[in-house]
Amino acid sequence: MLKISFIKKNKDKLIKSLKLRKFKNINLIYDILYLYKKNNFIKKKIDKLSKKINNYSKLYIYNKNNKKFYKKILIIKKYKKKINNKYKFIKKKLLNKIVLIPNILNDFYLNKKNKNKIIIYKYGNYKKINPNKFLSHIELANKFELFDTKLASSISGSGFVIYSGLGLKLYNALVKYFIYYNNIKGYKEYELPYLVSKDSLYGTGQYPQKKNQIYNINKDKLYLIPTGEVPLINIYKNKIFNIRDLPIKAQTYTNCFRREAGSYGKKVKGLNRIHQFGKVEIIEISDKKSSNIRLNKMLNHIKNLLKSLKLTFRILLLPSHDLSFTSSITYDFEVYSVGQKMWLEVSSLSNCLDYQSNNLNIKYKNNNKIRNCHTLNGSSLSIPRILASIIELYQKETKIEIPSILLPFYK
Repeated sequence: MLKISFIKKNKDKLIKSLKLRKFKNINLIYDILYLYKKNNFIKKKIDKLSKKINNYSKLYIYNKNNKKFYKKILIIKKYKKKINNKYKFIKKKLLNKIVLIPNILNDFYLNKKNKNKIIIYKYGNYKKINPNKFLSHIELANKFELFDTKLASSISGSGFVIYSGLGLKLYNALVKYFIYYNNIKGYKEYELPYLVSKDSLYGTGQYPQKKNQIYNINKDKLYLIPTGEVPLINIYKNKIFNIRDLPIKAQTYTNCFRREAGSYGKKVKGLNRIHQFGKVEIIEISDKKSSNIRLNKMLNHIKNLLKSLKLTFRILLLPSHDLSFTSSITYDFEVYSVGQKMWLEVSSLSNCLDYQSNNLNIKYKNNNKIRNCHTLNGSSLSIPRILASIIELYQKETKIEIPSILLPFYK
C-alpha cells in the first residue's frame, strides 16, 4: 500500500492518478488525510499525558509516596487508556482506507492520456496466415487426444482440464524450457506452497481487492494462490538487502487458481480461461533508481522467450484504467491463436514500485540509508494458452510438430 506520508506529499498527483484509473471514490484521499490529522492530534495528547504521568511519578517518589500524587497518576492513566483506545481505533480505520487506494501511476500515464492499448512491438504477421487451414486447439485436442475438458468437468465442474499423452508431454516440455531459460538469465528457482495466509495476499496487494476471485478454505483460514507472485515475493518479507546485492531475481512454477467470476463468451472456451492453470512466474526486487531499467530488461527477456518459440505475438502497453491495483505500469504479451483467429494474453509484466515492499517490509541499504525496495513481476510464461497456440500453429494433417527449441525437453 501507499505510505500516508507519500499520500500527504503527493495528494494532487495521486488524485490525478486515481481519476485516470477511473477510480470512483476519490473522497477516500480526503478521508485519509483527515483521519491522519486527527490521529496526530490524539498522539500529541497521549504524549502530553505520558509526560504528566512521569512528572507525577517523580513527585510521588520525592514526597515519600504521598497518596494524592498516586491518585493523580491513576486518574491520568485511566484517561490515557481511553484516549489510547481511540487512537488505535482511528489508526485501524485509517489503514482500512489506505489499503483501498491503488498504486500511483507511472509518469507516462500522468503526462499522456492513453485511453486505449498501445502496441509497442509486433513479431510475425498473422495476416499472411490462411485462416481456413488451421483447426482450433479444442478440435485438435479431440483429434489427437491431447487434453480433455469434458472429463475434467465430470470431476471438478466446468473450467478445468486434464492433460494426457502428447498434450501432457508438451505441457511438461514447456515448463522445463521456461525454467531453464529463466535459470540461465539468473532467476533462482523455488518450489513454493500453493496455499497461503491472508497476510501473504494482503502483502502483495491481492487482498481485499481480488477476494471474490480467490478460492479460500475458511476452516483453515488459507487461500489458494491466484499467481506464483504471491508466495514468491513473500519469501523476502522483513529483509534488508545491501544495494550491491540487488536486483534479486527469482522464479517459480506453480498452478494458479482463480474463480474467473463473470467470464463468458468465446474467450473462455478450451484452454483460454480455466480455474486452475500452470504458470512460470518471474519477479525482481530492485532499488528505486533501477526499477524502470529492470522493467525493460524483463520485457526483453520475455520477448526473446516468445521469439524462440516462433509464435506470432505483440506487446501492448495497457491504458491506465486497465492496470491491476498494485501496478504503476503494465505491459501485456499477446500471442495470436491461428485456430481461433484471436489474440490471447500469455504474460503480464508490471512494475509495482514500493507498493508491495511497504506492506512486506522489504528494504535495501545504501550509504547507511535504508529505503523501500521496488518489486516487479511477470509471467514467463503462462502454459495453457502457449500450449494452445503452439498446437494450432504447428499442426499437420496427421501429427503435431514440436518447435525445435523444445525438443531437448520433450521426453
